[in-house]
Amino acid sequence: MTPEPDAKLSLSPELLAAVRRIAGTEELLVAMDFDGTMAPLVDHAEDSRALPRSAAAFAALAELPRTTTALISGRALDSLRSVASPPEKTLLIGSHGAEIWMGPGSAELQLDEDQRRLLADVRAVLEEIVHVAPGTLLEEKPAGVVLHTRLAANDVAEDAVAAAKSALKDRAGVYLKTGNRVLETSVVHASKGEAVSFLRQATGATAVVFAGDDTTDEDALRSLVSGDLGVKVGLDFTQAEFRVEAPPHVSELLEALLRERKAAVGS
Repeated sequence: MTPEPDAKLSLSPELLAAVRRIAGTEELLVAMDFDGTMAPLVDHAEDSRALPRSAAAFAALAELPRTTTALISGRALDSLRSVASPPEKTLLIGSHGAEIWMGPGSAELQLDEDQRRLLADVRAVLEEIVHVAPGTLLEEKPAGVVLHTRLAANDVAEDAVAAAKSALKDRAGVYLKTGNRVLETSVVHASKGEAVSFLRQATGATAVVFAGDDTTDEDALRSLVSGDLGVKVGLDFTQAEFRVEAPPHVSELLEALLRERKAAVGS
């Protein structure tokens, strides 16, 4: 299927060919990171919104037969719902896989007493660092605390992250992930790679499309198998076979996938 006459695609011919191939799979899972992928990165997390073209194409994919959409984010589920306004049928993975929503009736994440106590200790450590590191701030999640450094000077950000890693790296039961100007801490072991594998099995997907921009998305890209399609957003190092430069190109990717999938399923 060729693009519409007024479409100005900047996607490579190789990526478009891969989209056409995967669109014909029997059961398709379209799993997307949100911040930096469907939505441009912003200074204040609560201001993040998906680009309109990405949101529209993603919502349309969610309505197609034999097609499941999912958002896999480092955000807590409540935050993800607030900024993404996901389609009703879209599955949600939050906190890098620690939180899972598969539809009405899904159980909420529950920490045991030891995990709650450990989380309080982690919070206390990070609060001390933020107190002396201008421009840094904390974000609470159900299973962790995030140290944000986007608004801090580079040297302050580097020192704050180094201090947090030094204080927490050897604590049993504490898991650290470094992202784009954030340090994620969690008392639940989870990854986006495990999330992709879980969703593949739960949905019976015969192929998976995943796109993400951050270092934490490399876990998901690493989990992909032959026949899947992995796309890196941005210019950083990646294991993905394909790359696009920025969220506007993700809009093009989702629109191309929607066209090809509609043709494949006869919708």
